[in-house]
Amino acid sequence: MTPLPLLEPIAPASPEVEDFDHDWSNVLNALRMIALECRVAAQTDLFEACALLSNRQQVAQDAHARALLKCLREAISNKPVFYRPGSREVSFDEAWLMRALTAANAGDDDSFTFLLRSRVPKQHQRLVAFLIRGISEQFSQV
Repeated sequence: MTPLPLLEPIAPASPEVEDFDHDWSNVLNALRMIALECRVAAQTDLFEACALLSNRQQVAQDAHARALLKCLREAISNKPVFYRPGSREVSFDEAWLMRALTAANAGDDDSFTFLLRSRVPKQHQRLVAFLIRGISEQFSQV
């Protein structure tokens, strides 16, 4: 008997910016810019960030994004990966966030809930959902 050759598993292709609608690609680049700024800023407690935002009447367009990106490490239990603005490749964290944003924007609550539950511990889901919905609303108004 001859041994079977070993087959290497086929790695799934990394998503690219072109996989998202043009408007959402612009949102991704805006989030990448904010992520760069937030890398050097102090981390914020997730509950505290949401409490500050929910009490304001006029919130700047990127306030929800800043709050989420400062708290995302706490919410997903690891350091999120964001590429430089203009990069063609999309990290797993960026793809997850963009899919959550598009689901929130489309009113696809089932997909949105699935995405949240797949990565965010139960105690943070409500707050992360609030921030992602806020980002979706703010960027869709532009």
